[in-house]
Amino acid sequence: MSQLDWIVLFGTLALIVGYGVYKTYGPKDMDSYLRGRSDMNWWTIGLSIMATQASAITFLSTPGQAYEDGMRFLQFYFGLPIAMIILSVTFVPMYYRLKVYTAYEFLESRFDLKTRTLAASLFLIQRGLAAGITIYAPAIILSTLLGWNLTFTNVFIGILVIIYTVSGGTKAVSITQKQQMMVMMGGMILAGILVVRMLPVSFQEAFTWRERWSA
Repeated sequence: MSQLDWIVLFGTLALIVGYGVYKTYGPKDMDSYLRGRSDMNWWTIGLSIMATQASAITFLSTPGQAYEDGMRFLQFYFGLPIAMIILSVTFVPMYYRLKVYTAYEFLESRFDLKTRTLAASLFLIQRGLAAGITIYAPAIILSTLLGWNLTFTNVFIGILVIIYTVSGGTKAVSITQKQQMMVMMGGMILAGILVVRMLPVSFQEAFTWRERWSA
């Protein structure tokens, strides 16, 4: 990697984490930590949700999955916006009316503490395993590119995530993920443009060749 590559990589990491900590610095209560005082813009929350669904592991795994098994998995992503709209119309207003911080708090009020504990425990186990894979997959790529030890790379990435998550809560996560989404979308668009420009034939000819090869 050149010096410019190092500057871009660590500059981006420092800016994203630093901006998230800076924007959410200060004393916090339960409402500000878990709900961000309900004063965030809708597009910030929307981009944060998109970044959660389209993490780095998505960009690493889906091209290989599409190459190996076709594009059938896209049906899942087409259904996600519809599911989010339904949830926003039905469940979110209910949480606002009940003034609960989490879905598990609602489960306790609706059923009992045992139900809340079971659901929360299952969620933490699932998300803990998923988060480990989400960090581990890009860490393999980074450790190879940077020549770092894989364990150290995992710990390094985990520490960065912990810093802005613990310092700012939900608001910090939403703000930093908004920046991450912009970086990912910008990189994806730039990669798409470069791929098309580097084709040995024109874009139209590539589609024609694909149709002939499939036939």
